[in-house]
Amino acid sequence: MQVSFFLFCARRVLSPALGPNCYFAGVCLSALLAGSFCRANETEAHFGPLWEDYPLTLSVGERVDAMGPLFYDQTTEGVRTWAIPPLMSSLYSEPTDSGEIDFLYPVITYDRFGEEYRFQILQLFSFSGGVNQSGQGADRFTLFPFYYQQRSPNSNENYTALFPIYGKLRNRLFRAEIDFLLWPLYVRTKRQPGAGTVGADEFLKLGNRWAQSRRGDITTFNFLAPIFHLRYGDGLRGWQAWPLAGHELKTVTTRTNAWGDAETIPGYEKSFVLWPIWMRDTRNVGTTNQSFYNTLLPFYSSYRSPLRDSTSYLWPFGLTITDDRARQYLEVDVLWPVFAYARGEGKTTTRFWPLFGFSHNEVLERNFCLWPVYKYTHLHSDPLDRQRTQILFFLYSDKEETNADTGATGRRIDCWPLFSRKRDFQGNTSLQVFSILEPLFSASKSVERNYSPVWSVWRSEKNVKTGATSQSLLWNLYSNRKTSEGVRTTSFLFGLFKRTSRSGGSGLRLFYIPVKGLPAESSATVDSEESFLQPEPGEAQ
Repeated sequence: MQVSFFLFCARRVLSPALGPNCYFAGVCLSALLAGSFCRANETEAHFGPLWEDYPLTLSVGERVDAMGPLFYDQTTEGVRTWAIPPLMSSLYSEPTDSGEIDFLYPVITYDRFGEEYRFQILQLFSFSGGVNQSGQGADRFTLFPFYYQQRSPNSNENYTALFPIYGKLRNRLFRAEIDFLLWPLYVRTKRQPGAGTVGADEFLKLGNRWAQSRRGDITTFNFLAPIFHLRYGDGLRGWQAWPLAGHELKTVTTRTNAWGDAETIPGYEKSFVLWPIWMRDTRNVGTTNQSFYNTLLPFYSSYRSPLRDSTSYLWPFGLTITDDRARQYLEVDVLWPVFAYARGEGKTTTRFWPLFGFSHNEVLERNFCLWPVYKYTHLHSDPLDRQRTQILFFLYSDKEETNADTGATGRRIDCWPLFSRKRDFQGNTSLQVFSILEPLFSASKSVERNYSPVWSVWRSEKNVKTGATSQSLLWNLYSNRKTSEGVRTTSFLFGLFKRTSRSGGSGLRLFYIPVKGLPAESSATVDSEESFLQPEPGEAQ
């Protein structure tokens, strides 16, 4: 009722005779005031793009858009989001007690989850804190790469570092401990063992196999890092004068893992002279798959193990022959990565890069033509089945995911910079025109929250379960929405044209003047605004 009252006053006090500019300003002011009262009384207001208050389509909640794309406030299922795109946004989730604040994302961000928090500026200046793995609270301050600080009730976890002069770090930069003095003159690092088991995956990539054998408590003393170092650990001794020569030996050891079980840590031995020209590595000592790797680059390299043999001549431009007995395939590569040919149960590949390539096994299929013009990937790992087609990386992308157990399918199509279309596993669909950053950062909620409203000149959504739909053009200059109760509202040009319809009839408003009232239904309560918009006594219908 308050909405119509303000519009009623605007029609009579701010007459068009006062001039079009004054009249238009009065309408805008009245619309703003009306929108405010609408929000307070949880009723809808349609004055887009100046002000639009409406229920959400794909979830339970409400949203207010104001001044086109420059402001919105949305509440749904205990989560409130408001933003001034593209300047800033704020999100608070009551069920998870978490929040996010972005300012010129990603320049300045603040994230909190329970007691954990982090504030950063360009990833160079940051504050963070919360409860660490030992159950103690800790607060960190970083001015990358010059200053690092942590303070905790446990004084043993405190540290301060002023790079490159002097300092110590704990659980930073992928190391348990780091001490340095006039870096790189002296640096001591310590790596602690992981919590998991070593495992028996014989198909790990070379980098993972190398990291696997290095599990354990390892301390490295660097002098003029990374040229000279001495390394010690459980059964481990090593040294290097890089790139002239180096040697490292680790014997087979045992340890108790996080579950209280004893496990064996494989040993290894590695040496190099004039790195990377000559290298020799022996890995997985003490296991059933001990491997030997010898290299004299660029002339020859070989890898031998009970499960896999590989030999390369003039790598990477020469010939490489791989016999993988574990995965059961034989592969020949020439002028890597240009030519590749593999056949066997574990892998089938034919590649002539960049013209074409076809490769597949039981889990993964990858094909390309005129790379990067066309690329196709198919991953099947129960219960997930994922297919993706790409043209020129992100210029066009079509990704479809299927849950093999339920048969539910989700799909996303991006055509940069024209549109993004999504269908979730419940069948709900949405379409956005234009789509500038979304194809590049499809998993980023911050991009969607801070920037999508700016260039979304057309938005369309459909809820399959409730039957609700919505369409919006030019930030609600035109809007057409249908609620789950079957009430459809169409608004155009600041609400100068508004039509509301339902099963019992329809109502029409032109220039904020009610032309036709919405009939009442015996089984439903008439909307307060439409009821008030009935013609006054003595007014023509």
